[in-house]
Amino acid sequence: MYAGLFRILPGPIWLRIILFLGILALAVWALFTFAFPWVDQIVNPIEVTVTE
Repeated sequence: MYAGLFRILPGPIWLRIILFLGILALAVWALFTFAFPWVDQIVNPIEVTVTE
């Protein structure tokens, strides 16, 4: 999957690396901004109890 994405990116190798890192940073930002808070509401880790 990553090789296919890397192949379709335009430009020389240095530009492909910069674009790939930008896309990766955008994906991480989107996960932390939208996906993880949404999952946190569903999972609700506050109600977890640990017995000794």
